[in-house]
Amino acid sequence: MKNLLAILLIGSIAISACSSKKDTKPDETGIPTAKDADQNSSGDSDSGKALGLQTIHFQYDSFTLDSNAKTALTAGAQILKDKASVKIQVEGHCDARGGIQYNLGLGEKRANAVKKFLVDAGISKDRISTISFGKERPLDPAETEEAYAKNRRANFVITAR
Repeated sequence: MKNLLAILLIGSIAISACSSKKDTKPDETGIPTAKDADQNSSGDSDSGKALGLQTIHFQYDSFTLDSNAKTALTAGAQILKDKASVKIQVEGHCDARGGIQYNLGLGEKRANAVKKFLVDAGISKDRISTISFGKERPLDPAETEEAYAKNRRANFVITAR
């Protein structure tokens, strides 16, 4: 019992030491500085903080890019061309319906469809990684059509500036 308490105490001290808030003020270009580049809150399209890259939404059971997605990705490609050092990760997501394996595969197809569009638009494939989270990271956990639509997405995370 003493060992468990000691482990919990050490763990809580380590967590509290790592959770101190850093100054995340951007420099004059609006890009967060190197001292806060490790904070995910400075580079996620779901939160609107990925240099203007927009989360892409999909129809049910589809990985086809519609006209809205293509418009957003064309703008995103230009942002990435202007910020040539930026690297991104495209995260594929699904709604809560369907099995785990099926949704992991569909999320991967969504992320890869976005990557292919950006590569075809002139962005180096070496700057884009992909991952599928399937249905494991919903934006909205409700089981409504509105929530499902929010969760069928490919979002962007800035991995290097």
